[in-house]
Amino acid sequence: MRYLSVLFIFFIGFNLHAQKEITLEDIWQDYTFYAKSVPGFNFMKNGKNYTRLEDNSVKVYDLTTGKMTETLLTGDELKGKSGFNGKIGSYSFSNDESKILIKSESESIYRRSSKAFFHVYDRKSKSLTSIYNDDKISYASFSPDASMVAYVWENNLYYFDLDSEVTLPITFDGEKNKIINGATDWVYEEEFAFAKAFEWSPDGKSIAYLRFDESEVKEFTMTRYYDGMYPIYETFKYPKVGEDNAKVSAHIYNLKKEESMAVGMGDMNDMYIPRIKWTRDPNKLCVYKMNRHQNQLDLMLADAKTGRTDLLLSETNKYYIDVTDDIRFLKNGIEFIWTSEKSGYNHIYVYSMKGNELRQLTKGEFDVTSFYGVDEKNNKVFYQAAAKSPMQREVYQVSLDGKSSKQMVSVDGTSRAQFSSTFDYFVLNNSSANRPATYTVYDKNSKKVRLIEGNKDLNYKMREYNVASVDFMKIPNEGNGDLNAYMIKPTNMDKGKKYPVLMYVYGGPGSQTVNDSWGGNNYWWYQMLAQQGYIVVSVDNRGTGARGEEFKKMTYQQLGHYETLDQITAAKYLATQDYVDPERIGIWGWSYGGYMSSNCILKGADVFKAAMAVAPVTNWKWYDTIYTERYMRTNGENPEGYHDNSPIYFADKLKGAYLLVHGVADDNVHFQHTVEMANALIKANKQFDTYFYPNRNHGIYGDNARIHLYTKMTNFIKNNL
Repeated sequence: MRYLSVLFIFFIGFNLHAQKEITLEDIWQDYTFYAKSVPGFNFMKNGKNYTRLEDNSVKVYDLTTGKMTETLLTGDELKGKSGFNGKIGSYSFSNDESKILIKSESESIYRRSSKAFFHVYDRKSKSLTSIYNDDKISYASFSPDASMVAYVWENNLYYFDLDSEVTLPITFDGEKNKIINGATDWVYEEEFAFAKAFEWSPDGKSIAYLRFDESEVKEFTMTRYYDGMYPIYETFKYPKVGEDNAKVSAHIYNLKKEESMAVGMGDMNDMYIPRIKWTRDPNKLCVYKMNRHQNQLDLMLADAKTGRTDLLLSETNKYYIDVTDDIRFLKNGIEFIWTSEKSGYNHIYVYSMKGNELRQLTKGEFDVTSFYGVDEKNNKVFYQAAAKSPMQREVYQVSLDGKSSKQMVSVDGTSRAQFSSTFDYFVLNNSSANRPATYTVYDKNSKKVRLIEGNKDLNYKMREYNVASVDFMKIPNEGNGDLNAYMIKPTNMDKGKKYPVLMYVYGGPGSQTVNDSWGGNNYWWYQMLAQQGYIVVSVDNRGTGARGEEFKKMTYQQLGHYETLDQITAAKYLATQDYVDPERIGIWGWSYGGYMSSNCILKGADVFKAAMAVAPVTNWKWYDTIYTERYMRTNGENPEGYHDNSPIYFADKLKGAYLLVHGVADDNVHFQHTVEMANALIKANKQFDTYFYPNRNHGIYGDNARIHLYTKMTNFIKNNL
């Protein structure tokens, strides 16, 4: 027994000594800890099969068995035909699945926009047809009967007839930095989250589209450096707070008449059109109309023959309204599904096509966080909600009459679902803060069919590297409710020793960092820091999501105020813990998080010893109209809100170490923010560190940029905490 005890102690000691150390190269260069994922499913009409792009081929799989049943096409076999280079970038089916639209040589423009070459593969004839060989085009889309493909090229909208192979223009006045047809401008793409701005009518006889006149919108220029004699200047329209937006109008093109008709929207001065959606009726187009303050949203029903509109639904809010795609027009033609925060929480409603609320499908003090769709055959609606905790997500179904609802699969953590086209099956993606994602197939009765991916190897690596637990906690915030937080402590902490703390913050409206879900590469960076003796903490301040409208929107017209107070409060609370060194608390964040970390090191100068700000907003007047005015109104309307919550005006308060990082080609939060912040710090005679990344956008990646950045941040932490 003594021998066995000694042997046991030996092995325990050996295991502790042999614990593998996590390195930056593991995380950002070799991707040692890359979690396996299952890409989105391209479900086929039968609801049981799906297709996947593998080895440059489109292959059909049986969802229930995982076995491949058929290869629909192979890119290599089509190389050289109709100018196709043989490499399939992505693909989509026509409604009847008789044709496949192939996208190749795609070139990114901004966050959601791109241009590429498109070809149509006819499955019956096995022929390949080029949509437009001379140049790359954008947003190619089949008509409902697959006889035509509409697309955007050089700011004009066209359609290509597949039978005659004739291209017909729909618009003629498109011009860069002036007029856009069928696509969105930069600010719509970024803040209303869509780039394609045209839709085929259900019968394929009309195309609805948006037209942007950005003639009066001021321009912004970015500089790119590519080893040339002179740099390249990229100029695009970017409306900043209080400045002119593009004038946007909705139009309907009649293919038979070959003419466009403007939709009558009434007064469109300082108005947005954040969505267009066809109803089930091919003669009725739903057009969203929103005021510039974004606190009133009108759904307008447009007659496709006359362009006249009637009001379907009007919603107002004392703060602002978030635009989503959560609308479904039902097959019965007399009802539609709509989500709203009007009860104080985001819930699902059924409305009549006359705009009357018929019933509320979900109720309670929780937010519906995703709307998955409607199975009209079985009268069920599927959705995701934070019903048990703001830090978790569950998948539910509710009957269309609202009388019965249930959780689809009872499992902790964060669950997301993708349903087959017939709703007979769904794939559940579930993870937690301490467990990477599993992907499991269930049938419509929530019976498990099979496990697709369990990330077994990564779970083994977590044990091999002896990772620390991510523990959730509540941080008291007197009079304002507790704040949700998580903490990662070093393993085998010494009793009586005080440890430095690095806080991670994002904190923007409706966001969350404190989720019981897998954290990706940053999780491993935090584990590396924990191995090296740091405590990592993240706190969801007031203004974050999944806790109802009042909690989320209380920061209205004061972005940064309550959020900064809460992060400082959290840091002070941590400083009282007997294992925390109150003299070594730092904070970091990216984008809105960089804005927050900047505010914290300035307004919490006596609390935070160091801060890192990546791509930060430093003055809200330099950011775009739609995002900033949604939460702050304009600088002219809210001068105190802008001044009192912009870091640039408090540069003189800096006491600790401060690192500023920015991509020079950031089209979103412009490099201007960091340059002006640096100028303010210099004027205040404050020392700081700065790193800039030429030709990199808001994400700062490519050509070792990520490992370069995280090496700098790691060294900054070591040197200052």
